[in-house]
Amino acid sequence: MKPKVLQLVIEPDGTIKTIYDDDLADLFKEGQVSITRASHVEPTDKGEWTADLSPVGGPILGPFPLRQSALDAERVWLEEKLAG
Repeated sequence: MKPKVLQLVIEPDGTIKTIYDDDLADLFKEGQVSITRASHVEPTDKGEWTADLSPVGGPILGPFPLRQSALDAERVWLEEKLAG
């Protein structure tokens, strides 16, 4: 099994930014946690999917034929933004 790599960005004030993953759940039991949605993956009226990244100042990606494609594009964009 390939190990999972999680990207963490630690801000000067100690804030940690990452893309949520259930593997982090145990870490969230300690300290103060605030989880904020970075985007909205929603269907269009034509049955396609978009990833709206406006909550973090990003674009609307898509449309994509599959929801998973929109989720994948969302993750790639967020990872690139975190890598900054």
